[in-house]
Amino acid sequence: MLSKAQISLITSLQNKKFRLQHQIFVVEGIKSVLEFVNSSYKVQKIYATPQAQTKLEKIPHNIKLEEVTEGEFQKISSLKNPQGALALVELPQNNKLDIAQLRGKHHIVLDDVQDPGNLGTIIRTAEWFGIKNIICSIGTVDAFNPKVVQATMGSLSRVQIYYVDLEKFIEETTLPTFGALLKGQSIYETAFGSEGLIIMGNEGNGIRPSLIPKIDKTVTIPRIGEAESLNVAVATTIFCSELSRQKLK
Repeated sequence: MLSKAQISLITSLQNKKFRLQHQIFVVEGIKSVLEFVNSSYKVQKIYATPQAQTKLEKIPHNIKLEEVTEGEFQKISSLKNPQGALALVELPQNNKLDIAQLRGKHHIVLDDVQDPGNLGTIIRTAEWFGIKNIICSIGTVDAFNPKVVQATMGSLSRVQIYYVDLEKFIEETTLPTFGALLKGQSIYETAFGSEGLIIMGNEGNGIRPSLIPKIDKTVTIPRIGEAESLNVAVATTIFCSELSRQKLK
């Protein structure tokens, strides 16, 4: 039976303050839980209903598994339609960005992306296209927010997320920088080469003005219709797709 203390702890992890305090975050859903179990992350404990347990095969013996009722699970889940499986996972330690390791590849850079669903979709998209690192400004939504974790569908377990002082980082890097803006060279006429940073801006304001002069090349997705702008997750997908197309040529 779940205690009030357990329920209080798990529900408190919706808040970044308590995730940092306890150094753990929540993963929900059978597929996502299994993805983290089979990753480099350390899973502290799994809570599962009897029905969900039948789908959680080969959980290592060192991971605690506690059975809960459907009613109890409703008290700790943040989902409208929970699957009956929830894991407490330790936050990554010493997750410091090594700029030297970025050479020879493309990476996504996010400038104050605020919506959890957008960040989650971008992480999932990055994994699809083989991008292993996403570098975020300090003002970007926390990657371990439950809504972000849920939207990644397990991809967060394999994509590295870093939070940095973005302006300082851009100034220090020697990698080519490509900024997604409404005005710039067409993405389909831009040669992205073998390495670089793809910078995507905030949902409402785009890339901050102080960062634009530091960008080597501004790039745009040509607009044919009348829409004012593209969703940042959709725009990131188009950039990733074009990067992939050029590499496969």
